[in-house]
Amino acid sequence: MSNEFLFYISHYGYLAVFIFVFLQDVGFPIPIPNEFVLIFCGSIAFTGTLHLLLIILCAISGDLLAASVLYFVFYLFGSFIMHNNSRWVPISQHTIINLAKKIEQYGITAVVISRLLPFIRGYVAVICGILHFKPQQYGFIIFTTAVLWSSFYIVAGYYLGPYLNHIFEHMDQFKYVVYGVVAIAVITLVIRIRIVINKRQLSKNNKPIIK
Repeated sequence: MSNEFLFYISHYGYLAVFIFVFLQDVGFPIPIPNEFVLIFCGSIAFTGTLHLLLIILCAISGDLLAASVLYFVFYLFGSFIMHNNSRWVPISQHTIINLAKKIEQYGITAVVISRLLPFIRGYVAVICGILHFKPQQYGFIIFTTAVLWSSFYIVAGYYLGPYLNHIFEHMDQFKYVVYGVVAIAVITLVIRIRIVINKRQLSKNNKPIIK
């Protein structure tokens, strides 16, 4: 893991956690995924340098702020931004259209699942804003998923703390292997969810009509 990252976390503590999570969620190019940031912060909590609960609260706050900013920007100006094909839009129009179709088809379920998955979770706010997802409903979803997402990785880092020092010291040597494992896990999860959804739809379609 980069020395710059270690420096910021060590010197700025909770503020660094908040800033790293917020910047990456709004699309700022940070080479270290937020999931690794949270796991590392959890391992720091294990040493007693930072408090576990405060780290979780900072991560939740950064995630909620980023998801809210993107949502309201695209809720209010999404049509204008997409029409003018602004360069700072974090994803391509093709990706936006595909994700929008999934959310329109599966509704809240698709939003919740997408918010818990690495890589695409940050794009959910953009899609929900463009689709004018109900603010109250969206607010409940992002709060719940922020708590689940942040707590999972930070607590995992906390309990894996004794074993993570060696991993982080050699992160640059096998980070692409880690990315590959995470990608495979995500793809597997998505496929399983899709199979379950298809089975439920098939079951509904084949359900006999009682007269």
